[in-house]
Amino acid sequence: MRILLLNPNTTEAITQRLLAAAQAVAAPGTEIVPLTAPRGVPYIATRAEAQIGGAVALEMLAGHHDKVDAAVIAAFGDPGLMGARELFDIPVIGMAEAAMLTACMLGRRFAIVTFARALGPWYAECVEMHGLAGRCSGIRMLDEGFSDIADVQEEKEAVIVQLAQRAVVEDEADVVILAGAPLAGLAAKVADRIPVPVVDQMGAALKQAEALVALKPRKASAGTFRRPDPKPTLGLAPALAARIEHR
Repeated sequence: MRILLLNPNTTEAITQRLLAAAQAVAAPGTEIVPLTAPRGVPYIATRAEAQIGGAVALEMLAGHHDKVDAAVIAAFGDPGLMGARELFDIPVIGMAEAAMLTACMLGRRFAIVTFARALGPWYAECVEMHGLAGRCSGIRMLDEGFSDIADVQEEKEAVIVQLAQRAVVEDEADVVILAGAPLAGLAAKVADRIPVPVVDQMGAALKQAEALVALKPRKASAGTFRRPDPKPTLGLAPALAARIEHR
């Protein structure tokens, strides 16, 4: 089984964090293929950046979908996810959706805890997109800045744990999700300091990907996620143009 780990951010160090978190839970025989966005922003934090990252994610998938069994879009707001499910035949997993659905199997309501206030509106809209607003107890965000995005989980670990503890007490969260690609792998380090289950976003996505490959779902040929009819393109990356044009 080969699973593409697609980071739509441009920071290679974040890809390596995601890869380590995925490898920690991967089944024997699962090969994880990491890929970092060739252009875009160091980390996606706004709606505009998410639109850019989603387009880049589609380009990356177009170049690699036929070499893997499934793909994970490893940014918590799931940029490009719905479009990817239209265009490609393999299962495409969104890291946020996988984390939230996993949390729903562990408790009634989950809290999202993240490292920057700018992420809040985008994450709230992601929860709504997946129809899970009724299961979300709230989003807790750090107000303070950080030195380096690649090291934010070490720099802000104590504050993130405090936010998670407050979410349990004040928001009555049954489960906590530590959200944002730079926090991949942090859940395992801090789980004993948070009194409810803590979901690692990347681990959840990797296991969901393995499950879907094993289940062998067919690609929709009807409904809203069937592959769109061919259409001419202009100026797109060659692999993406070929996919859209059915070449």
